[in-house]
Amino acid sequence: MPSDSQKTAILRSWVGKADDDFKMANHAFTMGADCPFTSLCFHVQQCVEKYIKTLLALHEVDFPMTYDIGRLIQLLPVDIRLPLDVSTQELLANYAVAARYPGDDEPISMAEARRALSVMRKVRKVVRSILPDVVLRKTKRL
Repeated sequence: MPSDSQKTAILRSWVGKADDDFKMANHAFTMGADCPFTSLCFHVQQCVEKYIKTLLALHEVDFPMTYDIGRLIQLLPVDIRLPLDVSTQELLANYAVAARYPGDDEPISMAEARRALSVMRKVRKVVRSILPDVVLRKTKRL
């Protein structure tokens, strides 16, 4: 079992990685119609996935390295509720893999990207409300 300081460092690392994807998705959307929406939605999925993994790490739950958000949600303590219904989980899973490779001819619209960003922001807000303040405090970057 990690010490409190080790656990805090691990959680901060997960939050940092999740927030990198959060920033990339939000920044990409500022490009308007020139935005690569599949890339934006990939970062949305990654942000949500990493925030869920942060919660799992907080509760010291072992988890697989997977893109499957539904599988990760099943590992969360029962009292944690995220704003992710099954259809949204499946959509996010599609952003992680299928939408990024040739063969998926269904483009992602600006409206769909906007909805994905909304989901990401809601999940981030819920997760950050659960995390201890010490995890969310800014640390100096080298």
